[in-house]
Amino acid sequence: MTIELHNITKTYRSRRSGKKTVLKDISATFERGHSYGILGVNGAGKSTLLRIICGAERPTFGEVRKDVSVSWRLGFASSFNSSLTGMENLRFVCRIYDADIKEISDFVEDFAEIGNAIHEPLRTYSSGMKSRLAFALSMAIRFQVYVIDESLAAGDYRFQEKCRAEFDRRREESDLLMTSHMPTAIQDYCDRAGVVHKGQLKMFDSVAEATEYYKEVSS
Repeated sequence: MTIELHNITKTYRSRRSGKKTVLKDISATFERGHSYGILGVNGAGKSTLLRIICGAERPTFGEVRKDVSVSWRLGFASSFNSSLTGMENLRFVCRIYDADIKEISDFVEDFAEIGNAIHEPLRTYSSGMKSRLAFALSMAIRFQVYVIDESLAAGDYRFQEKCRAEFDRRREESDLLMTSHMPTAIQDYCDRAGVVHKGQLKMFDSVAEATEYYKEVSS
């Protein structure tokens, strides 16, 4: 079971230059049984690549093929509807993923620790509360591949440790795809890695090899 990228190109329109190509003709394979880190400086296109893999954004050209269940970006709360309550957002996600609403809501209410606020509109939430809800919901639904963009968890230190402990349990049966501009951030979680540089993605069989190449091109 794999995630395959075939000739992925992503171009955005720009007021200055007319268009900006962020990713250029990328092809890569992410195999089950391995966790991958994607390194790149800020603005290199790492987040764009993850959004395309998750299905949150379409490539301008090319195709993503996958026969595994892939999460949305962990802890990513911006896709929630702010006019709906936390519980209403939760139920909507459950319908999309055909998940048991009671089972998911019980887990999220216990894990997120936001109390009765789960029945209030998201526009009343602090950023920390949104992050708690988003991470809890990410953990409540089981995926074969979990996607993390730069950060594993938000919130105070105690909640971050709680998130890491829960995530470590999920890693026993799931793989990871994460991005960072810091090699140390992926070394503890990934056994393979790639580097996004000038719109290209170069893959390596080890994090150490990717780190050396990343240092060369970003220095």
